[in-house]
Amino acid sequence: MKMYRSPARTAFIILNGIILSVAGLTCILPFIHMLATSFSHSSVVAAGRVSFWPIDFSTASYEYAFRGGKFFPALWISVQRVLLGGALNLLLIFFTAYPLSKGRDKVAGRHIYAGFFVFTMIFNGGLIPTYILVTGLGLINSMWALVLPYGLSVFSIVIMMNFMRGLPEELEESARIDGAGVFSVMFRILLPLLTPSIATVGLFSIVWHWNDWFSGLIYMQNTSSYPLQTYLRTLVVRMDDILRTARGDYARILQMMNARTGRAAQLFLGMIPVLAAYPFLQKYFTTGLVLGSVKG
Repeated sequence: MKMYRSPARTAFIILNGIILSVAGLTCILPFIHMLATSFSHSSVVAAGRVSFWPIDFSTASYEYAFRGGKFFPALWISVQRVLLGGALNLLLIFFTAYPLSKGRDKVAGRHIYAGFFVFTMIFNGGLIPTYILVTGLGLINSMWALVLPYGLSVFSIVIMMNFMRGLPEELEESARIDGAGVFSVMFRILLPLLTPSIATVGLFSIVWHWNDWFSGLIYMQNTSSYPLQTYLRTLVVRMDDILRTARGDYARILQMMNARTGRAAQLFLGMIPVLAAYPFLQKYFTTGLVLGSVKG
């Protein structure tokens, strides 16, 4: 059956398509330009001739990234941080959101705990007290300095709590009648149904830990302990100095690259893991696994 479209509706669809296309190109074209820059010879990049297609194709920037000796150690530190920090975030968020999702009649003092967490969203100790605390705990130059200060996100707690409140209470009540305990209800009933919210807060956690560079800068005193984003930040700031002081085997590579091509290559490599993981998690954002779980 063919639906009738009024002229106003047709004009809206065309205008909407144009606006979304322009917005999409605005987001994609900078990445294409960066990729083209990373694969171009340094001379044409310096001359400003590269737009969206490589000129004088060269892989020197990627050879420098792979052989420079610091990119992959920094990448491994970031991977460890994402895995450890993401697991810790999800564990703490799940165990915190579950009691807060209950009413006052089931959890005594729930409003006090909820108010405490909301207070921390508005007010915090600041950078200096946090640094003094991390230093006092002996966490400087350790992975825990990158993970523990950000172990619990109140915003993610709110998301998870609202998902839990949306679940039918009959699910938990029926499980209790069958003899299930608190942990059985949490891990065997709620956890499978919370896949969309877990994927959502998990992606927030992954992106935060992956993109954060400031923590590595202030908590890591040794550059060999920098996570990837902190290392890339030093490249953006000091790439010219790094290239000038490079010696030996890199002479041939450095003749074919400059600071712009080197930055572009390593920044693009740093984006690949998140770009690869996002499509697998994005589908859960709008998926409701609870639909149809309660009958009658």
